[in-house]
Amino acid sequence: MEDKQTLLAVLQVLKKYNLKSTEDLLKKEANIPEDALNSEHFSSDSDVTSVLAAYKSEGDPEVYESAYIELRKFVEGSLDIYKHELGMILYPVLVHMYLELVYNGHSTKAIALMQKFGPEQDEYYQDDIKKLMQVTTKEHMKSNELADTFKSNSFVIRMSRDTLSLLKRHLQEKRAAVILNIVQEHLYFDMYEGVARNKSQIDATSGSVLGEATRQANKTKVYYGLPKEPDLQALMATPVEEDEDGDPETPDKPKKKKMRRDPLFSKKTKSDPNAPPPDRIPLPDLKDTDKMEKVKALREASKRITLGPESLPSACFYTLLNSVHSVTCAEISEDSSLLAVGFSESMIKVWTLVPQKLKAMKSADQLQDIDREADDVLVRMMDERNAEKCRTLFGHSGPVYRLSFSNDKTLVLSCSEDGTIRLWSLHTWTCVVCYKGHIFPVWDVRFSPHGYYFATGSHDKTARLWATDRHQPIHIFAGHYSDVDVVLFHPNSNYIATGSSDRTVCLWDCVMGVQVRLMTGHKGSIYALAFSIEGKFLASAGSDKRVLVWDLAHGHLVAELCAHTQPVHSLAFSRCGNILASGALDSTLKMWDFGKLLEETNSEDVNVSHNPDVRAGDGYLLRSYSTKNSPILCLHFTRRNLLLAIGMYEQS
Repeated sequence: MEDKQTLLAVLQVLKKYNLKSTEDLLKKEANIPEDALNSEHFSSDSDVTSVLAAYKSEGDPEVYESAYIELRKFVEGSLDIYKHELGMILYPVLVHMYLELVYNGHSTKAIALMQKFGPEQDEYYQDDIKKLMQVTTKEHMKSNELADTFKSNSFVIRMSRDTLSLLKRHLQEKRAAVILNIVQEHLYFDMYEGVARNKSQIDATSGSVLGEATRQANKTKVYYGLPKEPDLQALMATPVEEDEDGDPETPDKPKKKKMRRDPLFSKKTKSDPNAPPPDRIPLPDLKDTDKMEKVKALREASKRITLGPESLPSACFYTLLNSVHSVTCAEISEDSSLLAVGFSESMIKVWTLVPQKLKAMKSADQLQDIDREADDVLVRMMDERNAEKCRTLFGHSGPVYRLSFSNDKTLVLSCSEDGTIRLWSLHTWTCVVCYKGHIFPVWDVRFSPHGYYFATGSHDKTARLWATDRHQPIHIFAGHYSDVDVVLFHPNSNYIATGSSDRTVCLWDCVMGVQVRLMTGHKGSIYALAFSIEGKFLASAGSDKRVLVWDLAHGHLVAELCAHTQPVHSLAFSRCGNILASGALDSTLKMWDFGKLLEETNSEDVNVSHNPDVRAGDGYLLRSYSTKNSPILCLHFTRRNLLLAIGMYEQS
């Protein structure tokens, strides 16, 4: 009778796994798959009976709670040096226990299990636990984004070899089939050699939906340097008459002219060894107007004050009145002359911040009389009589979520809940292109620093790279497990950074179309990104009220800046790179000493191990400014290092 039951059990398990022999079954049960536990196997001498005994209890709702309690007891009883790393498996094991019980029809037991052990998990996982507890039937699992993410992907845990060996030994001794199956199927251990990490080191990089980034994810070389600036000397050289050494025999002969160079442009810029090759990504040629704008920017930069602890920037705050429930975004042009604001009523308003008013183009009849060969043809095309301080753009059919000016101020991009991106001409004040590709709301859009390219991020979990002259995206960056809330181009236009509601920051290669950095450490959705002036560091911030600074060379977290009490929605580096400004919904603007952070980071050998030190505390906070009651929506440093801020006044 026992032999018959044993045979029946064997057949049931074979059917479950679609295996052809008991040899395959033993291979399945005695070994960890190659991609789990860092490609290491359990060494097991279990026979068929013990394997079947383990599967007898599988699906029994009564064993889940006792198995979890046993695992938790093992973690808490471990030595302090291993306890914190071992504790990282408790959350993913609990989640998969819950989903397994629901899948097998034991919803009541699943809810009881999560209600009992869910509250003791880390605070940043509580929202995810609430979302998972909405899944109470097998059918719910198909439509729940979070449940599907856990079911389809491995939870990554970075663990030392010694800690991993301790865990393997425990699982072998206890032979808990429930735990063993979850470890085999749903956990990936990124093993490293060295001392186990402490609690603070683990907390610094934990928090994302699916654990930490593997070290392999950040091995690709990143060209974070800036390309050599174009030579503007030839453009700026002005002819002057020679007033000496003239030929006395030919006094009437016109004097020769020689080129006089502007001392501002006489310095030669050095090439950055970390910069990408000049032809790595095709960039548009500079037009004469672009060159003149660069010259203007350099002249203004020569007059700016270098900021620091002893010379903080002046701040100019623009308050938007009667707009708390209607304004959705704000953006200032690179030269600080234009302000664009998006509204929930689907419209966009553009204001001039300088004395010059916003002109529109003349009518078609008037344009026929224009001399098209004139040097100032564009000026002649504009109508002085209809110049205004503010213009309104209509076209979207949903709230406008982000705006971005082109560097030459002739175009502005907008994205909306209607799933489209629109390109607007600031000469005709009309929409010239409507880009369609995302199938859900588009949260962010950003022009490349060099123009032509732009990037978008959407509720469909993807970011996309576009070109203004193409209707379809060049690349689709898929890899986030939730909304892509913010996108930003690297200063050299070769990379795009994305921040997501899955609590990760990614860096994507615009040329290859692949992910080259995955950075974990945020405990909430990410709403703001800013690259440092030299391109080596990336600052990110969001709903966890913290500003994190990442080293792009290795993908490591180098600093955690905590002082805000509400979500941070805006970040900006000063033009000299010494100050990092952050603005939040707590109606405060904070200045951070990035120059000091940079010095401390560069003065030490770069720690490329598994547990780099993270600088924390308010030692880098220089000053905090409070508004009366205006959450900060946008920050912008002018070319002369004046800080501009935009906010909406909330009546208390």
